[in-house]
Amino acid sequence: MAEAIKGLITFKDFLDEAQVAHVENVLVQCAKEADFQVNNREYPKEGYPSDKECNRVVGLDSRGNPVRRAMELGTMKHEVAFACVERELGREFSAHVSREPRYAQSQSGGNHTLTQEAIGSLVPDIVIHWVDNANKIHRLYDFFFPCTARSKSDPIGAQGKLDKYKPLAGDGERALVIPQLGISR
Repeated sequence: MAEAIKGLITFKDFLDEAQVAHVENVLVQCAKEADFQVNNREYPKEGYPSDKECNRVVGLDSRGNPVRRAMELGTMKHEVAFACVERELGREFSAHVSREPRYAQSQSGGNHTLTQEAIGSLVPDIVIHWVDNANKIHRLYDFFFPCTARSKSDPIGAQGKLDKYKPLAGDGERALVIPQLGISR
């Protein structure tokens, strides 16, 4: 009897597949909304930037590396997508969904755990986790907003972005959220 009760408690600790599907649907809709809103605001005539515009250098980062317009647009789109996710999932999923949690390898060199350290940490955009425990990752997602014609025609080529998260989650548990394609594992 105790094992059955323990099993029920464990089952409620994480989202079921229908709930995960709902969260993923919201992530895709928010990515599409962010892509559309930012492109229309920044490029009201064309509706989207040209390749030349995507590659235009708009500044330098703290290390002196060039910041391209594609990166700047991606940052804007992330903010719109995050606001949408908060609006759509907020209260109902707040115990199971975290925005940009930061993970670092534990002192013992084993598992990754939540941290405040910026250097060497991993920061996925959205994590579905056990109830109130972001150290127990169920799924993780990164928004990806392709800018150039090449990146739009082959956004799956960006799959390497997910490799850095292997220590946090397995292959089926990591995905890109791409406005044009939806969830891509």
